[in-house]
Amino acid sequence: MNKITEKQLLIDKIVEAMQDTKGEDILIFDLSKIENSVAQTFIICSGNSNTQVSAIAGNIEKKVRNDLQDRPWHVEGNENALWVLLDYVSVVVHVFQRETREYYDIEELWGDAKITKIENLN
Repeated sequence: MNKITEKQLLIDKIVEAMQDTKGEDILIFDLSKIENSVAQTFIICSGNSNTQVSAIAGNIEKKVRNDLQDRPWHVEGNENALWVLLDYVSVVVHVFQRETREYYDIEELWGDAKITKIENLN
């Protein structure tokens, strides 16, 4: 399987896991054309409590591990679950509590990226 297909499968699985656990305001940032970016893709969503943020992050790890046999290279933020980062190297996932996301305003920081908004499944 080629790299583009593998990466797209990973992105799709992460978004599916976010939607399964009611992640909100899901955005996919294509950073591949931005110089010195830390990854090719960011995927961001919000949860309404540290319990939900932990559940979203945990579901992403579980689905990606079970369905794609992949694990994050690095995970940060599980302790307080205000902002959990899952680093799959080419794809970096940010799961925020809403207030934390508003405070850090990552959307503005990476405003040069091509951003795709994922509609809620409700």
